[in-house]
Amino acid sequence: MNDQPAPPPKGAIPVLDDYPHRVTDIIRFADLDPQGHVNNAIIATYFETGRVAMFRLPDLTIGVPGVTFVLVHTEINYLKELRWPGTVDVGTALARFGQSSFTLDHAVFKEGVCAATGSATMVAIDKASRRARPLPEELIAKLSRWKRRDA
Repeated sequence: MNDQPAPPPKGAIPVLDDYPHRVTDIIRFADLDPQGHVNNAIIATYFETGRVAMFRLPDLTIGVPGVTFVLVHTEINYLKELRWPGTVDVGTALARFGQSSFTLDHAVFKEGVCAATGSATMVAIDKASRRARPLPEELIAKLSRWKRRDA
């Protein structure tokens, strides 16, 4: 008998516990648009904050000699308005690997309510040739532990 809970149905609204990496950010007054809610572009900034914070963890450090990682695709789903003041929790998790890329899932929560979800695909680029290159095995091993918990 398996004691693991069944994953939620596809498209279900995530919870913060689904994301193994979490960081808190401040909703700034400057983040607001004329409608008084957080501007759509700021959600991408919150996602970036989560991604960069995860990559800079001392035990992860995705740095690979001669390689850099570039964002090639991003997607955002807006679920709820965010308003100032307050803080948000940004969840980040590994979604999948490609040959030269990996995709992260992101979600933004305020007071436990999911306001946005999205994804970001990063490609490994050789610094000299500026061309995509296969992901190193050691990077795959490091990132694998950050898989989404409900996956």
